Amino acid sequence: MSIQQRRERDRAQRHQLIIDTARELAEAEGWEAVTTRRLAERIEYSQPVLYSHFAGKDAIVAAVAEQGFAELAARLAAARAAAGDPPGAFAALAGAYCAFAYANPARYDAMFTMASELPFGTADSPAALKAAFAELAQVFGRVADAAEAEAFTEIAWASLHGLVMLTRGGRLRPGLQEQRLDLLVRRLLRESPPAG
Repeated sequence: MSIQQRRERDRAQRHQLIIDTARELAEAEGWEAVTTRRLAERIEYSQPVLYSHFAGKDAIVAAVAEQGFAELAARLAAARAAAGDPPGAFAALAGAYCAFAYANPARYDAMFTMASELPFGTADSPAALKAAFAELAQVFGRVADAAEAEAFTEIAWASLHGLVMLTRGGRLRPGLQEQRLDLLVRRLLRESPPAG
């Protein structure tokens, strides 16, 4: 390995260390606890080294979000692949989405609730965002007419996001969480409740 390759590898590892440390600190103490000074202390590098990787906290949050989208896309793909039929895939995808959101609250906030310069729904959207949306569209879009597939995917996604945020905020009764998700899936699939 050449010196240049070693430097590039070390830089990539340091870049990922900053992202991982920010995410871990946010999961433990909230995003308000994530400052460049605290990150520099935790990774044991100076703030100028941190700034050589990221312009500031917003850029770090965006990096956490982008990696979150990549992980979400992978989890959605696995849920879709494991499901047998289209209705099963719909329910599995909805469940995997909610499970990801509840298990990764700080990452989910970076992806969806914090101010971000990441472009959504455009040709300039990062590949990870496009991949996550494509997984949603591959399942949710099948339910709608072709002309409405993307809009229906956005409605289904917005519905799941609303359930997640209201549940996380303690605005919905905890005992009805599974029932709400099942009802949402059935209504979006235009199915009636099971008999008996």
